[in-house]
Amino acid sequence: MCLIVLFGGSGDLSRKKLMPSLYNLQCQGKLSEDCHVFAIGRRERNEKEYIKALKEGAFSNSRLGGDERAWKSLSSRIYYRNFDFGDGAAYERLEAEMSKLENEKGLSGSRIYYMAVSPDYFTLITDSIGKAGMNKGAKGSYRRLVIEKPFGRSLESARLLNCEISRVFPEKDIYRIDHYLAKEMIQNIMGIRFSNAIFEPLWSRDNIDNIQISVCEKDGVQGRGGYYDGAGALRDMVQNHIMQMISLICMEPPISLEADEIRDEKVKVIKHIEKIKGGNLKERMVLGQYSAGNVDGGDVAGYRDEEGVPSDSATETFAALKLEVANRRWKGVPVYIRTGKRMSRKLAQIVVQFKTFCQIHGFEPYKEPMPNLLVIRVQPKDGVFFQFNMKKPGSTEEIVTQQMDYCRSCEYSENTPQAYERLFEDVIKGDASLFTRWDEIEGSWKIIDEILSGCTREEQNMQFYEAGSMGPDESEELLQREGRRWWNI
Repeated sequence: MCLIVLFGGSGDLSRKKLMPSLYNLQCQGKLSEDCHVFAIGRRERNEKEYIKALKEGAFSNSRLGGDERAWKSLSSRIYYRNFDFGDGAAYERLEAEMSKLENEKGLSGSRIYYMAVSPDYFTLITDSIGKAGMNKGAKGSYRRLVIEKPFGRSLESARLLNCEISRVFPEKDIYRIDHYLAKEMIQNIMGIRFSNAIFEPLWSRDNIDNIQISVCEKDGVQGRGGYYDGAGALRDMVQNHIMQMISLICMEPPISLEADEIRDEKVKVIKHIEKIKGGNLKERMVLGQYSAGNVDGGDVAGYRDEEGVPSDSATETFAALKLEVANRRWKGVPVYIRTGKRMSRKLAQIVVQFKTFCQIHGFEPYKEPMPNLLVIRVQPKDGVFFQFNMKKPGSTEEIVTQQMDYCRSCEYSENTPQAYERLFEDVIKGDASLFTRWDEIEGSWKIIDEILSGCTREEQNMQFYEAGSMGPDESEELLQREGRRWWNI
């Protein structure tokens, strides 16, 4: 029983992700009939035409197809209002309208304010909500704020933003979205670790040689050149998605599955990531930028030829780093990360490479087998891959490598909630497990700011790679000089 207020209700995120997710919840009976949606946009639109466009977006982007009955029920509870986000009087009118609806329908007064807008509006809208008294609910109700990434562009700006929104909403009611946390296999990291006796006892520096996290994209900047050039791969991917993946794969077992218990352990990992600065930057980091090339048989332009990108841009579209979690469990285990645009494959995965079997007297023929690998696939297909060694049939000595490959999405594709669907459900329930707490974001920004302060974005520090490759050669050398390699499973 709540009102959902979507600021940016006329944008692509609302049309392609948010409304289809609410529609999916409606189809499954997970959205209360007392849940009403106010979509707030700056564009002047007829409400009937707006809802018609939402229907087309919901049916085309939903995993459940078109259900006229479900849509009729949901659409009867959607209202579109347009106003300038800086118009204080408009918030007062909205508050009056919502309060009237709550009284007429006997609703609890609970609300969710969702920021599906440019980060430039986060502070303005939150401040206006506070001035209109929209952040204060009746006893027993809640008022929650949901914010999309990016949360700041630096440590300083993130702190300023957090200070501003914390004046209006307490930390317990702020839900900072990192949609990667809602991906099924990211959620499954804890399940794989803590529910399988064959893995957790081995989950340390005693048995693991290295960890690799790859998030590779075929796409370029997709018309977002102006935004991306001010961000780059380190801010756009490493500070949020990849830091969250590192924290989940390296965290200690939480006392319970309560949101704050999990997030406490994630913060400890982030705080123990060894700083990269000064003289060891070149040894532990590679930054790259894609040039013209070929992706999936089609010619594509280089980054500097993308719309909105300066012809002399030194912004990185690729980053590879060697990190280390300097605590008792992980000290000495390298955590290699890489992310890039216009690469040959769409790939998001975590590879845990185990140490090779200790040589035992009498087992000399089994010398130098391939390492055991546990691969958690996140996309495009999600699942688990395991590499192990066996004796070759008919031979007494020769060892061959075998693989077990489980595709979770192949088995459960239609029954798997989409990321935003799960996030909406959790916000309504008040479960913050899949949302980032302020100290997680602050810790991540400290690491990225340290890196950025130690490197100059200049052409001579940039390694260029052809679009359609797996990044610059220097990223391969980052591992090769320590006798390792990237696993592209």
